Amino acid sequence: RVAKECDATPEAREICVRDFAQRVREIVGLERHAVCPHPATRPELCPECDAWAVSTAATLLDRLPEARTLLEGDIEAALEGDPAANSAAEVVLCYPGFFAIATHRIAHVLYECGARLVPRLMSEQAHARTGIQLHPGAQIGPRFFIDHGTGVVVGETAVIGERVRLYQGVTLGARSLPRSEARRLMGLKRHPTLEDDVIVYANATILGGDTVIGRGAIVGGNCWVTTSVPAAARVSLDVAPRAAEAV
Repeated sequence: RVAKECDATPEAREICVRDFAQRVREIVGLERHAVCPHPATRPELCPECDAWAVSTAATLLDRLPEARTLLEGDIEAALEGDPAANSAAEVVLCYPGFFAIATHRIAHVLYECGARLVPRLMSEQAHARTGIQLHPGAQIGPRFFIDHGTGVVVGETAVIGERVRLYQGVTLGARSLPRSEARRLMGLKRHPTLEDDVIVYANATILGGDTVIGRGAIVGGNCWVTTSVPAAARVSLDVAPRAAEAV
């Protein structure tokens, strides 16, 4: 109903935009107020919390056209990368990867504004619905495509370039650390970088903040990667020797 009203008249569109901005302001404002130094004495938002919420809502509105452009590129990437995709409508309505990416494009803007809980709730809602976990802090470039998608995990400090394609079960993760070290690494790069035109096939695991998969490289299915891969390289798991040994 709201979408139809927004298409009807400029006045209706303005009302929709104001309503959207107010909802964003209220939600992110409550997050900031929860960690405010004086929430117990002020049930309403303090001026500082409200000003930040207004600024965050305005930033999100300003960047919605950018997000839409990115999502249009993501749709094109799906159509180019999957012969089973018959139309843009099918990608938008049926592809779990696109739903997760669309959620991420908005959540990432809020994350960059300093919100943490709300974008994480958004990403986990998409995770529950699709089986794809994209941390809102991850930097994901244009024309990103996740095929099938179930089990994909992309960590907070991962960096993904343009025209990257991931298949189901791929993990872009951090190396395991002792509990005493975990807090020390907050804010540091812990997850890998995938440069432009990289393809990572099903169930591959790539770990570490200093791990870079070079432009145009292909990582085969079930590979375990903890060191950088040169541009245009092919990484595969050679199971033939092990199979021969087993026989």
